[in-house]
Amino acid sequence: MKKKGEFRIRVIYADTDAMGIVYHANYIKWFEVGRAELMREIGIIYSELEALGYKLPVTKIGCHYFLPAKYDDVLVIETEITGLKQASIRFDYVISDEKKEKVLAEGFTLHPFINKDGKVVRIPHYIADKIKDSVHYKSTKS
Repeated sequence: MKKKGEFRIRVIYADTDAMGIVYHANYIKWFEVGRAELMREIGIIYSELEALGYKLPVTKIGCHYFLPAKYDDVLVIETEITGLKQASIRFDYVISDEKKEKVLAEGFTLHPFINKDGKVVRIPHYIADKIKDSVHYKSTKS
């Protein structure tokens, strides 16, 4: 069974631009919200990872915008893990309207695991196991 994290967010006025639509960079911020919430749901909390000396910086990102969101819209952020390698993880995102009738944006982010010295390291087994146990993903070798 494929597990998707699903989170709802209401667009606030500060998220919009002079044209009254959501400023494009906010979608990237919402990707982060979806990613953090999905990880939390499977038992991996970013602050705990950082306390253990690991970080997950974004090294690659993509976003395709289809339709604009506007002030006071309720959006659905769907997030899933679609790639797990020895030292990195990929998340895919779909942002839709509240009824999930219209896709507003789709995107992805790629994150290596790095240690406190900033060096790429293998994903610790206990973290990889939580991901494997909770999420269907396309595994590839590094």
